[in-house]
Amino acid sequence: MLQVAQIRANKEAYIKALAKRNFKAEALFEEVLQLDETRRTTQTELDETLAKSNRLSKEIGLLFKSGEHQKANKVKEQTGNLKETSRELTEKLQEVSNALNEILYTIPNVPHDSVPAGVTEDDNVEIFKEGEIPTLEKDALPHWELAKKYDIIDFELGNKITGAGFPVYKGKGARLQRALITYFLDKNTAAGYTEYQVPLAVNAESGFGTGQLPDKEGQMYHMEEDDLYLIPTSEVPLTNMFRGDLLEANQLPIACTAFTPCFRREAGSYGAHVRGLNRLHQFDKVELVNLVKPEDSYATLDAMTAHIQEILRELKLPYRILRLCGGDLGFTSALTYDFELFSAGQDRWLEISSVSNFETFQANRLKVRYKNDQGKKELIHTLNGSSLALPRVIAGILENYQTPNGIKIPEVLVPYTGFDMID
Repeated sequence: MLQVAQIRANKEAYIKALAKRNFKAEALFEEVLQLDETRRTTQTELDETLAKSNRLSKEIGLLFKSGEHQKANKVKEQTGNLKETSRELTEKLQEVSNALNEILYTIPNVPHDSVPAGVTEDDNVEIFKEGEIPTLEKDALPHWELAKKYDIIDFELGNKITGAGFPVYKGKGARLQRALITYFLDKNTAAGYTEYQVPLAVNAESGFGTGQLPDKEGQMYHMEEDDLYLIPTSEVPLTNMFRGDLLEANQLPIACTAFTPCFRREAGSYGAHVRGLNRLHQFDKVELVNLVKPEDSYATLDAMTAHIQEILRELKLPYRILRLCGGDLGFTSALTYDFELFSAGQDRWLEISSVSNFETFQANRLKVRYKNDQGKKELIHTLNGSSLALPRVIAGILENYQTPNGIKIPEVLVPYTGFDMID
């Protein structure tokens, strides 16, 4: 979340920047600053009350030692009143702090200067495109029909076991999925990322820390009896590993990668655009997370973008990069680049990765800081990106690599699959 000091120092600039998101911040900022003033005044009163109480407590001890019991008892009555006052002030401080945080939790991150204004995904700006879009035979099929034809993904069986959005991968389909996961992790670890295996369920504090709660509460699977949430992305447990930590400067940067299943309710998602692997409730994804010094975060964002480009070049999949407009920007992000691959069987672009810089937004919620060169405690910057989400990559491979004789496997994956054709 935003820091109150940032809001106070940059109020007008933030109001203007948040307007790119079509978010009206002025009234909320006024309320934040009023509550913060009350909080600061109350804190000062509490500190003065506690200090006075401590002074009187020492005075009482000296009076008893000197035999002035009557005077000591009178002073003791004062400390009793001060304790009641401090209790009331502590309760007020907690109430004001809670009210302040509740508002701050509803304010999205301030967009970077380069974020274009806009309302929907139609206002996103294409900044790069690469790769040759294949020309398919007239009888070319979308991936859900290819999956059925070659018996590699069974959507009906998943529906029988669980429900829509939980497919079963079979035979060469399962092996292709496993090959991609291993390939992605190998690429990431070779680039300096440390691999982790993390829990698939997190507590509410973790959800708040990375900004899924309260913003995306309706999209998360919640286990009410244990008050745990199934992860929508491994970004949540990876980033929360450092929650509350004070890092040394020489520990940064920290680069993490993990493969996990991801779970999203995707409430209200219907229609042809969500057929097959296009949108699922459970899917596999390999993630990148970086914790860096503030001055290094945009260079890190560029490096993450270049890393994902290298993967897509090796897979020989046509892709493009979009800079998201304010209206399509995620709640926690300051700047996001979306990668989309071209799905030849559907004749449309499919999002396969988002790479985002959150600046200090998550770090402030997580209270992750480091000691800078001057020994001062400072919030870090956090970044994350998909490297990559599996379903749409598989959809792209099936559709773009289909031939009359079967589906070719990208050359870079053959050592991982052990076969070069699905037929």
